[in-house]
Amino acid sequence: MDLGLNGRTVVVTGASGGIGREIACGYAAEGSHVVLTYKGSRDDAEAVAKEIGERSLVAPYELGDPDSAATLVATALEWTGRIDVLVNNAVRWGGRPPGPGSTFEDIADAEWTGVLRRNTEGAVRLTRLVAPLMRERRFGRLVHISSSIAVDGMSGGEYYGAAKAALHGFSRSVAFSLGRDGDILSNVVLPGFTRTARNEAMAEAVGHLYSERAPIGRLLEAAEVANAVVYLGSAANTGITGQVISVTGGA
Repeated sequence: MDLGLNGRTVVVTGASGGIGREIACGYAAEGSHVVLTYKGSRDDAEAVAKEIGERSLVAPYELGDPDSAATLVATALEWTGRIDVLVNNAVRWGGRPPGPGSTFEDIADAEWTGVLRRNTEGAVRLTRLVAPLMRERRFGRLVHISSSIAVDGMSGGEYYGAAKAALHGFSRSVAFSLGRDGDILSNVVLPGFTRTARNEAMAEAVGHLYSERAPIGRLLEAAEVANAVVYLGSAANTGITGQVISVTGGA
């Protein structure tokens, strides 16, 4: 299937590892120019860019910094003159989960508000910046990466789950706001616990607890989640918008 991604410019935040890495490589395999952002691990992002080749550009990005978002968009435009797809994948994890005898309300205000603001505002801010560009070209794809914690819940995930759930409502309304200004679609991909190169130890230790809940009886690999993200962010997707797509192996 021709996904209609050849020559398009895709921005993937948090692309230095994990699912983000596979998303970036997936778009590159379809002929896209890919902007890979990183927060602290430039070497990892450069390694991904080296694998992709000349159709990649590495750029720093900090979720909580408005200037960083504006600079990222300007950098992408300077490189190719366009942004066709935005994948909001970067995350700001919370601090330590509540331990024995502690509760979620024990977390300091600065910590939990930081989780909410960075994860929510970061995706909203970047979307606001690219929306006019997509309206002008009358084409665009927005894919926001959520988490099964937003719908299934998890002790210790109260604030992260709240932030991700906020993206569901935002994306749904954005789909209406942009959908009549061109071929512009907005969706959320909701992965479950997914095996990545960064979490092998955890996958081996607790992965069975999640795979037992899945009809397919195993954890998904990061590339399998990336496949769904690439399709939703492609020109081949012409009718899926305003949706939250679970990519969890059925769990």
